[in-house]
Amino acid sequence: MTQPIDIPLCAAADPFPQAAHFRLPEGSCDTHAHVFGPMERYPYTPNRTYTPPDAAPGAYLHLHRTLGISRGVLVQPSVYGTDNRLMVDCLHYLRRQGLQYKGVAVVDAAVSERELDELTEAGVCGVRMNLLFKGGIAWRDVENLSRRLAERNWHLQFLIDVSEFEEMVPRIRRLPTPVVIDHMGHMDTAKGLHQPGFQGLLTLVREQKAWVKLSGSYRITHQPLPPYLDVVPFARALIAADPAQILWGSDWPHPHFNRAMPGDGPVLDMLADWAPDEATRHRILVDNPARLYGFPSR
Repeated sequence: MTQPIDIPLCAAADPFPQAAHFRLPEGSCDTHAHVFGPMERYPYTPNRTYTPPDAAPGAYLHLHRTLGISRGVLVQPSVYGTDNRLMVDCLHYLRRQGLQYKGVAVVDAAVSERELDELTEAGVCGVRMNLLFKGGIAWRDVENLSRRLAERNWHLQFLIDVSEFEEMVPRIRRLPTPVVIDHMGHMDTAKGLHQPGFQGLLTLVREQKAWVKLSGSYRITHQPLPPYLDVVPFARALIAADPAQILWGSDWPHPHFNRAMPGDGPVLDMLADWAPDEATRHRILVDNPARLYGFPSR
């Protein structure tokens, strides 16, 4: 399949990940990662923003074994639109290995109950809304779906820039489903802690109206390599707002990122600085994802 010249190719993740310098608790969960390819079997949507290299389930599991992670959540990336086949196939594969993995799909407003049933059977428990990149779901579709998803105890996951999302707080407050915000709100750190959108995000966390993923730190920083010191106050502010609403995700294999590719061990190491208390890290890595995604309690 020929690659259109106007859609950029992504760099690949580090094929030789290193472990973090702290020991992860048993049952730790990576709540945000993707798998890609092969394109001949799982074609990408033509109106996408980027084209990723293959990122196979075996490499994903190798990353988790290296980091000491035993649970994970696969998130449907924008390049597949509403074609969730690769994620579903991967979830079935992981289940056959006796592993505990869940999924977050992208669906359209007219999705049938049968398709939702099939996604549930595969381990899907949420729908992603992407307002940053082409190929994702639109807000109006999420409004139409929210009542149906609430009946299934699913959640909504938003990829948004909180500094640019209008009426974020009242919109999210009105939704009947739990809401998860990707990548710490995906806001440039240069805008500062007092930016109204980020303050609104803190309000939603305090009210337990939103969960936030400590993921994609390299997407909001102005520093070339970890530990991304300009991200520290944002991560700590989110944890302080309510540590029971915070999750961690690797964002592997770091698609649509054109600067120096971060190492996965150094990225995870930052969590020990953001949350020095071991009990707080246990909540973020084990207890909180178990509660949101329905993993067995540890």
